[in-house]
Amino acid sequence: MTVALMWEARAVPGRGGELLAWARRQELPRRPLRRETLRAPQDRVLVITWWEAAYDAALPELPEPDGNLVTRAVHRWRFESVESVGPVVSGRSDDDGGRRIE
Repeated sequence: MTVALMWEARAVPGRGGELLAWARRQELPRRPLRRETLRAPQDRVLVITWWEAAYDAALPELPEPDGNLVTRAVHRWRFESVESVGPVVSGRSDDDGGRRIE
């Protein structure tokens, strides 16, 4: 099973670049299958790591940044991958709750 860990933090206004640089410097004790770093308005930074592991496996996560860099505690989520049920048509999959896709 593939598990995705999401780590999201919001920097103190104007310090989004510092938070982004901090997140990129963080090394994990093990290498994930994939790691992606994103940014968004309001100085937010999101890091997603993918792991081949059970949903409840103990996996390395990014730490909390220094309190003077962020406006709140880091938000963390864990998701498991699900198999695609069919082709994507017009930006939607055929798993649409019974509605017809045209």
